[in-house]
Amino acid sequence: MPPRNFNLILFSGLISLLCHVTYRNTRTAGILGEAIELIEAKYVDPVDRQKLVMAAMEGVVTQLDEHSSYFAVDAYESFQDSMHQEFAGIGIFVDQPVQGEPVRVVTPLVNSPALRAGVLPNDRIVQVDGMNVTEMALPDVSDRLKGKPGTTVSIVVRRGDQEHTMSVTRATIELESVVGDHRDSSNQWVFRLASEPGVAYIRLKSFGEKTVRELGDVLKSLDNDFDALVLDLRSNGGGLLYAARDVSDMFLPGGPIVSTRTRGGKIEDSYSAKPGTLVDPSKPVAILIDENSASASEIVAACLQDNHRAIIAGTRSYGKGTVQEIMPLEYGRSALRLTVARYFRPNNKNIHRLPDATVDDEWGVTPDDGFVIPMDQAALMKLGLRWREASFPMLVGIDPPESAAVTDASPSIDDEATTKISPNSPSTPKSPGQILDDSAVAPAQPPQLTEAARENVARGPEGLADDPPLRAAVGRLLRQAGVSAPTVPTKAPEAEEPNAKESSKKAA
Repeated sequence: MPPRNFNLILFSGLISLLCHVTYRNTRTAGILGEAIELIEAKYVDPVDRQKLVMAAMEGVVTQLDEHSSYFAVDAYESFQDSMHQEFAGIGIFVDQPVQGEPVRVVTPLVNSPALRAGVLPNDRIVQVDGMNVTEMALPDVSDRLKGKPGTTVSIVVRRGDQEHTMSVTRATIELESVVGDHRDSSNQWVFRLASEPGVAYIRLKSFGEKTVRELGDVLKSLDNDFDALVLDLRSNGGGLLYAARDVSDMFLPGGPIVSTRTRGGKIEDSYSAKPGTLVDPSKPVAILIDENSASASEIVAACLQDNHRAIIAGTRSYGKGTVQEIMPLEYGRSALRLTVARYFRPNNKNIHRLPDATVDDEWGVTPDDGFVIPMDQAALMKLGLRWREASFPMLVGIDPPESAAVTDASPSIDDEATTKISPNSPSTPKSPGQILDDSAVAPAQPPQLTEAARENVARGPEGLADDPPLRAAVGRLLRQAGVSAPTVPTKAPEAEEPNAKESSKKAA
């Protein structure tokens, strides 16, 4: 056969394949378009075409797993703000306890324009740029407060029986993902335990775009001038896959970190640590996790556990071992979040918890023997309050808001997704900001400790008695470092027996 004829046949085949794919795609889209047109023409009441399209998209993703979703325009914009860990606004967390009543300021952020302008917790926002917003919905008020850095917004707040007018210059507000144990007199984070200054303490709230840089800066400033280090990942719902990889790499001189597998179990990527560390390999490390530690948090905990670099203390993690890719739609105005892979820990064991999984199945990250240390409701509430007041000093002495959803002019970072970058898109979506996003979720029953766990708690510093997992971990670290802990009771208090019918793991 002449080469020209062969090329012609090959070209015809490619054209036929393209036509088939195009037909299949346009046929599916045509069915949806035809249905929407019929609804618009025949439905008894007028309908909004865009709302029908959004409902159709949301219906499609409901057939997938719980972590796949559709982001409409507004949600996608908020998501991008959260992953960039910054937004343009005045820097306040707000809520709306009662629909139709004024939006309430939960707290201005540290060093924010709102704080400098005199905004206080519990102020009610009644006007924005001359417009009455007393009955306006929370998202609409939030949108009016946002704007380009350098622009000014005039707000009127009601404080008791008086109203105060303030002019606030918007700025770029950075959302921190790496925090310490407490703040100093200048409101700067201190990355050492107040009761044990020889122990470095770093809490990661999320794995965002700036987390690696933030953590790197903290570790460089500490310069290994500590006896041991605690990395607290409790209530950290996850974030970017590459951030989890790079955080793990800071502690390991070598060895596997994580692998991802696509459809059919095919290995897509396998990540290993590079030579060199930011944390001296001779320094003992502990990682704290709980039932709300998910995704990227589980990557780091599993990696350091399997490589014998850290002890793990707390409770079994959430079990979210899937990777989502953000795929922009409508030229980047909206997006599809799609689960594209699962990840596996260095020992090749599964992390993801399936809907029908039991407590005996393989999933999540389980603390080391003798360090499974759940906390009772009172201890969890005290821990959440301590974290809240450390992050937001103006809330010291103020009762937490009763409402569950607390937002600011942009979302905070506290989601449960591990995501990779898709071209021209950020990575993991985040839920709306919550002032208590750090608060742990209390188990239904009082905890039960094994004899080994009780002993480990008892051998930890008594100054950490309010936080049993931290106390046990620090006690072990100090012994490994050859540093004696303060004298403690010989036995930790006995915990009540839990209800045998209740699972210690919350459902997905």
